[in-house]
Amino acid sequence: MTATTVVIGATGAVGSALARRRAARGDRLVLVARDAARLAALAQDLPGSVVAAVDAMDPAALRTALAVAGPSVTGLACCIGSITLKPLKRTTEAEFLDAFRLNALAPAIAVQALQDALVAGRGSVVLFSTVAARAGFANHAAIAAAKGAVEGLTVALAAELAPAVRVNCIAPSLTRSAMAAPLIGNVQMAEAMAKQHPIPRLGEGDDSAALADFLLSADAGWITGQVFAVDGGRSSVRSRG
Repeated sequence: MTATTVVIGATGAVGSALARRRAARGDRLVLVARDAARLAALAQDLPGSVVAAVDAMDPAALRTALAVAGPSVTGLACCIGSITLKPLKRTTEAEFLDAFRLNALAPAIAVQALQDALVAGRGSVVLFSTVAARAGFANHAAIAAAKGAVEGLTVALAAELAPAVRVNCIAPSLTRSAMAAPLIGNVQMAEAMAKQHPIPRLGEGDDSAALADFLLSADAGWITGQVFAVDGGRSSVRSRG
């Protein structure tokens, strides 16, 4: 039986790289993203993909979109996220709630909607956090709180869905993407941020996609409930000087 992998946030830097990796493995792909035009362009490169243009912050629409995955799903990757950077005094209640709805609630809804299919497929789930959930950075209160919830969700679901379904999480540092463009559009700023990492460069989408691809595979069959840093060492290694 052909494996089915669902990628939510499929048009992003990580999601698109992961979709291409899973397509190379021969998976049937269900690609979910908000931008219909970008989604259609990605699907053209990945023949046979099923696409669903939907806002992940709309639970009812997300559930409906995921119904196309079918009765058996072997992989689910929720490659969605946001970057809300503001001092706490300027961060509104709505911004906190929006960050939670997109980053934590949407993955929970996705797993809930696909739970039976994931159990049937003995599937693997990969969620996404951020280096900022564990390493304290100023002006990151909203996103760090939301992604911290994702890490809690990871271990809770790993316990609840074992042994049929594995659930793991990846916590990247700043990665080159459309979402990060406002932060790294300036060359000098991008270089300065790269130097904050012991491996002094910014992340690429395929850095996280490579690990997600492994975690979705049978090679990771004894790994669940883990949060893996893909961050150039920023969360754990002290740079020289």
